[in-house]
Amino acid sequence: MKLQSRLTETPRNEERAAVAALELESINYSYGQRKALDDVSFSIEPSRFSVLLGLNGAGKTTLFSLVSHLFSPRTGRIRVFGQDINRNSGPALRRLGIVFQARTLDLDLSVRQNLLYHASLHGIGARVARQRIDELLQSIDMTDRIEEKVRGLSGGQIRRIEIIRALLHRPSLLLLDEATVGLDIKSRATILKDIRALVQQNGISVLWATHLIDEVGQADQVLVLDKGRLVADGQVSAILSETGTETINQAFSKLTGITDLNARGGRS
Repeated sequence: MKLQSRLTETPRNEERAAVAALELESINYSYGQRKALDDVSFSIEPSRFSVLLGLNGAGKTTLFSLVSHLFSPRTGRIRVFGQDINRNSGPALRRLGIVFQARTLDLDLSVRQNLLYHASLHGIGARVARQRIDELLQSIDMTDRIEEKVRGLSGGQIRRIEIIRALLHRPSLLLLDEATVGLDIKSRATILKDIRALVQQNGISVLWATHLIDEVGQADQVLVLDKGRLVADGQVSAILSETGTETINQAFSKLTGITDLNARGGRS
């Protein structure tokens, strides 16, 4: 999958320097008596690949639901490129593209129908939508599957279509929640490589939520979420220094108290 630079809009230089792509300030959220997020605050820079790292129950999906305005925080503020998600939800959400962990395409519609429907929700005219869809499908060599029902695609192909769908309205910030779960090693590597390329070539900002430590890059901003609390925020080298460890695996184990990293994982 090679997503070309013309398919997303590069943020203005002054915006890159002045405004965080995403900012959370003292966010709390509970399900009844269970606290899912506990006083979470962080910001990510524009044109940056940031990793939200946490295991099952850490609060990653809850955090994404708040940023995408599916839920409303009990306290605190969320801003997308300076726009408050509660006070100015329209402008904030227009800057946002999201791929949830659960598959959300209609299996009985074709690839084209799924993408056209999403484009219409964002007010994209039919002519422009078709042009963007053709360009994006060509970029991942899937133009021959455009009329095929989604249920006939492989898991990796479905995920790639979901990513394309999230890019149709040309967002400035892309959220991906466990985007590689259930995929084979080759599909995982391809999707991760191409999302990183979007950051480098297009200036798009990415928040990549995962429980897979091998998806963390040395230059990434890493946000470690554990039982609803943010326990680390920084580049890998800084986290290693602060924890006195040699690898991100060791640092993650020390921060979370989890010694068997293969025993936990999945949805949060």
